[in-house]
Amino acid sequence: MSEEIEISGIQLPKADWKATPPSIQALVLVLSERLRQQDERIQQLEERLNQTSKNSSKPPSSDGFGPSSGKAKKGQKRSTQGRSKPAPRQARKLRPSESCDAIKDRVPSVCADCGAALSGYDHRPHRHQEIELPPIKPMVIEYRLHQLSCEACGHLTRASLPSGVSPCGYGERLSAIVTLLSGPYRHSYRQVCALMEDLFAVRLSRGTVGRLRDEMSQALSAPVSAAKAYIHAQPVLHTDETGFPQGNRDGSNAKHSKGWLWVLVTPLVSFFDVVLSRSQTTSKALIGDSYPGIVTSDRYSAYGWIALAHRQVCWAHLKRDLTAMVERIGASHEIGEALLRRQRRLFRWWHQVRDGTLSREQFIRQVAHLRQGFTATLDEAAKLPIAADEKSPLAKTVRTCRRLLKVEPALWTFVSTIGVDPTNNAAERALRPAVIWRKTSFGAQSQRGSQFVARLMTVTTSLKAQGRHILDFLTHACLAARTGEDPPTLIPQQQS
Repeated sequence: MSEEIEISGIQLPKADWKATPPSIQALVLVLSERLRQQDERIQQLEERLNQTSKNSSKPPSSDGFGPSSGKAKKGQKRSTQGRSKPAPRQARKLRPSESCDAIKDRVPSVCADCGAALSGYDHRPHRHQEIELPPIKPMVIEYRLHQLSCEACGHLTRASLPSGVSPCGYGERLSAIVTLLSGPYRHSYRQVCALMEDLFAVRLSRGTVGRLRDEMSQALSAPVSAAKAYIHAQPVLHTDETGFPQGNRDGSNAKHSKGWLWVLVTPLVSFFDVVLSRSQTTSKALIGDSYPGIVTSDRYSAYGWIALAHRQVCWAHLKRDLTAMVERIGASHEIGEALLRRQRRLFRWWHQVRDGTLSREQFIRQVAHLRQGFTATLDEAAKLPIAADEKSPLAKTVRTCRRLLKVEPALWTFVSTIGVDPTNNAAERALRPAVIWRKTSFGAQSQRGSQFVARLMTVTTSLKAQGRHILDFLTHACLAARTGEDPPTLIPQQQS
């Protein structure tokens, strides 16, 4: 059998290759290398083209619409995987009759079938309620500040406004409504002015809207600071960050650095802050470098300073990486399939733990064996040889496995620690309204604008989690700032 030589994956007889002129050999080697690079580039472009929210960090809104028709071919069943069940129809709840402003009885006089006269009384009539809004007229209070002259020295003294009355001429409830419209409801200054005039017959200028926003932002400073201190005392928190541009209108961003909106989330209180940095220094300042609890986050390097024993890495992000591996070819597909299969099994057990059908002790025993196989697969993949500058799909898979091995202990914190969730969905859900705000407003133009966004997000997210009334809280906070009283607190009432 003649000896063979491999050229670009093709086996050729060694004698034939030696008989080939050197110039042709050089041309073949150059063309084969170019072909290899083009194949690698095509694989990279195809992977980038096929990126969705399920195999990358792209948001679900970038996935676009699905197939135009959901009809299955003849003989095939329609797949329900990935489609949520329709929400059950909810009838409007009727209010108690005692709380109604008016009750009007409607009694039929003749039969709808034969026309005969009707008499009697229905002890259980059908109830129908119509909700209407009365015409809203602003309440205007005029304060007449008299000025008197002193008979002794002739000095003129004018009376002052009562405590709680703002010199700006707008009450605390009106200020709270303006804040809600321009903040969580994401209306522009012009839209706020138009709404206030159309709904309440109150004419405002855009400058007034800005001043009322600044006043409310200052009024919320103390409650937001207390919320941050409360979070630092909790045993578990979730954290994440997203881009949030900040302009240089006030000179606070002379370098035009990119702004980032950070969030710390606990079950009842959340804290937001806009910072012109996405570094470890920023995450240390927000979380606290001596925080004793467990931090749930993604694998971004800004959280690398956290000890692995005090960290839970998000499995939702990991699942997207594993899905990307499965969609590749060759060894990457096999590695991703082995890891993703164990991930699915892990979450089936976790859902049983949450439902109470699997004990924590049994869950820990089952995960111990699964973890060994998961880590062994990562270790085998990490040992595959790749060049330092290689950009092939296999190289991406190997590098991902190597990075996962570095944080491997932090993948399993939730298994034995009660109160820790395996995903960072809580922080991502908290950031979603802020992302929509950013897309409609293009960020903030100044540091004060960023503070307003962060403080309003802190207040609204925390109050919704506690089931408290946002407008009443803002009204109380504004009035407390004007009267010098203690502001309301965002800390849950049972723990305040």
